[in-house]
Amino acid sequence: MTATAADFGKVAVLMGGQSAEREVSLRSGQAVLAALLRQGVSAYAVDVGADVMTHLATATYDRAFITLHGRGGEDGVIQGALEMLNLPYTGSGVSGSALGMDKYRCKLLWKGLGLPTADFVMLRSEQDLDEAAVLGFPLMIKPSHEGSSVGMARVENQEELYRAWQEAAQYDADVMAEKWLTGAEFTAAVLGDEVLPLIRLETPRVFYDYAAKYEADDTTYLCPCGLDETQEQQVQALALKAFRSVDARGWGRVDLMQDGRGRFLLLEINTSPGMTDHSLVPMAARARGIEFDRLVWRILEDTL
Repeated sequence: MTATAADFGKVAVLMGGQSAEREVSLRSGQAVLAALLRQGVSAYAVDVGADVMTHLATATYDRAFITLHGRGGEDGVIQGALEMLNLPYTGSGVSGSALGMDKYRCKLLWKGLGLPTADFVMLRSEQDLDEAAVLGFPLMIKPSHEGSSVGMARVENQEELYRAWQEAAQYDADVMAEKWLTGAEFTAAVLGDEVLPLIRLETPRVFYDYAAKYEADDTTYLCPCGLDETQEQQVQALALKAFRSVDARGWGRVDLMQDGRGRFLLLEINTSPGMTDHSLVPMAARARGIEFDRLVWRILEDTL
């Protein structure tokens, strides 16, 4: 099927929201909106607030392009609302979004399926800090339901662990401690049934944090990623299996790292990745010969 702009009808580009990733979402949304308008699509910006259900129900949209990041937009909440309105939308459904956003339960699933992921512990109380320390320092501390590295920290000892847990708990009641990985970091963008060329990420910072992702000019993105063809295909297959295991669909991103022995371990899934000028899915698409406007079109086309 070859779609035309008219086939999409009136498109709501959902952006903003109230999560910690609001500013990044607004940038993603404006980039997607501009790409749709350049291609003749009748697209409109919708900054998602408390009245979004009323607005969507009365504004006679035909479908929605979700560029929301974080809670409320990437965790199944807006997806469930759109299902109630019978409004087609981009990306994963309710279950895939909810599980993909929950780092802890996503890793529990992968572990149960035998997929490789770094050892981890949920920190629900101070008593859990001792169990986390058994993993061995350094550790990575993560809010389970945040993205863009919000609230994350590397810790070297018990005192730092306590402080980082307290700080991460300001973002999320569910905080996870994960064994620190010393190898290279990669990301695999998924578009439909295809995994795009892998990107290797390098930063002089302690880890690939919020500033490295969206603000710094010293982050290096390598694509080709430096793996040989066979190894890249193996990692792509692992990423696609991990993506499908949580019922994710349409498009998204799977992040991985190597450990000290070179094994690839799954980190997390993003079911509504960034679409800014620093974002990784557009970068991987370009390496595949898919320019930004065409990428946006293909993502929206999936709603047909």
